[in-house]
Amino acid sequence: QVQLVESGGGLVQAGGSLRLSCAASGNIGSITTMGWYRQAPGKQRELVATITPGGSTNYADSVKGRFTISRDNAKITVYLQMNSLNPEDTGLYYCNVDAWVHVSGWGNYWGQGTQVTVSS
Repeated sequence: QVQLVESGGGLVQAGGSLRLSCAASGNIGSITTMGWYRQAPGKQRELVATITPGGSTNYADSVKGRFTISRDNAKITVYLQMNSLNPEDTGLYYCNVDAWVHVSGWGNYWGQGTQVTVSS
């Protein structure tokens, strides 16, 4: 299986920045798309950003120009640099990957989430 360990969440004032990291480990043969999702209280989980192995990115309209997703394929780690944060960015941020695991094959995996709280 795949283990995803997220870090970097916390409390920040509006206008501030945070950098999230998500490191994957396990019996991994290959990883394709890596991404970040978030869930605010009382709302459904939503896409924040995704990145392919070649570096193609996709962002939610609400974070374009403020957030940057990147990855280190050698470290099997995905990052999310978040700038100009506002209270609407508050939520639990989840890492998500598509991975091929030895014996099990392809699967989609979620981390347990890291809390981001932006105060006004």
